Amino acid sequence: MPAVTPASTSASSGKALRVAVLADSDTRWKWGALTAKRIAPEHAGDPDIRLDGFLLRGRATPTARQLDEVGVRADSLREVTGVEFLRAMGTAEAADTYDIVVLALVGGGVQAMLHGLRHAWGARTRRPLVVTGYVGVVYEKLADGLLLRHGADLVLANSRQDADRFRAVYEGVGADASSVTEVALPFLGGKPYEGTNDPYTVVFAVQPSVPAGRKDRAYLLNRLIRHARLHPDRQVLLKLRSKPGEQTTHIEELPYQKLAQKTDLPANFRLGYGNMGEVLDTTDLLVTISSTAALESLHRRIPTVVLTDLGIREALGNHHFVGSGCLASWDQLDAGHEPVPDPEWVARQGVVADGSYATAFDAARDRIAKLLDAAELPPLAPYYTTVTAPGYLPGILARHHLGPDGGPLPGAPAADRQAGPVRQIVRRAARGAYRHGVQRVAPVIRRMGEL
Repeated sequence: MPAVTPASTSASSGKALRVAVLADSDTRWKWGALTAKRIAPEHAGDPDIRLDGFLLRGRATPTARQLDEVGVRADSLREVTGVEFLRAMGTAEAADTYDIVVLALVGGGVQAMLHGLRHAWGARTRRPLVVTGYVGVVYEKLADGLLLRHGADLVLANSRQDADRFRAVYEGVGADASSVTEVALPFLGGKPYEGTNDPYTVVFAVQPSVPAGRKDRAYLLNRLIRHARLHPDRQVLLKLRSKPGEQTTHIEELPYQKLAQKTDLPANFRLGYGNMGEVLDTTDLLVTISSTAALESLHRRIPTVVLTDLGIREALGNHHFVGSGCLASWDQLDAGHEPVPDPEWVARQGVVADGSYATAFDAARDRIAKLLDAAELPPLAPYYTTVTAPGYLPGILARHHLGPDGGPLPGAPAADRQAGPVRQIVRRAARGAYRHGVQRVAPVIRRMGEL
């Protein structure tokens, strides 16, 4: 791996910050990179940072197309294993020149990197700040996910409600809750909704894993097609997350585009990809099961519906929207219903449609500025240790080739050796086989088991 070059300026001098973002999927790359830009203390009103991106090698490593769709550019970008990342960050040069490390990973990955960085930095008192958080709505595994993120200098909460819940969990187990910092989703923005487009456009924002079953996904597709037929004057868009063979944050076994292949689609119905922000520019009604896209839409004051057709259930995540005023069914939409969001609920969810979004990250910026100016920082101190979780933590660390102390296990991938052509081919083939198995073989086996 190439050596890390020193940053020419420092945060404390009021100039460019050096930020490293480690992400394990396209969605988390988007969150991590945009978060880095939002939380950087501003100088003369403009955050000046050097952003180095690291993509964690795995089943959901984003493709070039996915990265292009996200639209967030980095000064450098490369694919690494967890151990390679830790070796890069563990050098004295990196520890001295990086100001912030953003861990945009699933909970287990965050926990492994926290222990790995603690081991790599040792007793060093001058080290980068470590920041982590959630990509969107937190509607499941609250305690598990939060405790796996404990130990970072800042654990970002995307809303007032999340900040309260996060602190309650940490305090409830006797863990330090001072890291919890309220912000907002970093990808909100765009022009406010100004009225009906021509043509009136309905967008269904799909999710890779919700719902999971073929029957439910086919039902939603058929209802969307029916809506298009009932309203020929409307443009109806099925907003897709990934192409077959690609993976996102969650596994998608049954892509909607495959379900639509044998369906006679009306002329005003289309399938599309693209950056969600750009799609919302021409959206008149956003429909979803529980996607974070609903919060992006509400931020712009676009009429937004969270579907109840399949029930209001924790497994779907739409229970999070109870009290929002956005819950409705396709029957109601077909009849012309448009929801009216509850302003108090919207405000508690970090949706700042009132124009205060520019200040939503002030608390995080102030805290980061103070920590960067501190004479020294204590070692990272995750709640989970071999004392508090001896039956849980070692397995999490081992999945990332780390031992119980956070150090690399024997045989872990070397950071100073570029994979040869054969290994690169094998790696791509293995990843393709995994995705083929998820999207083609697994559903067949599951259907056979139901016979």
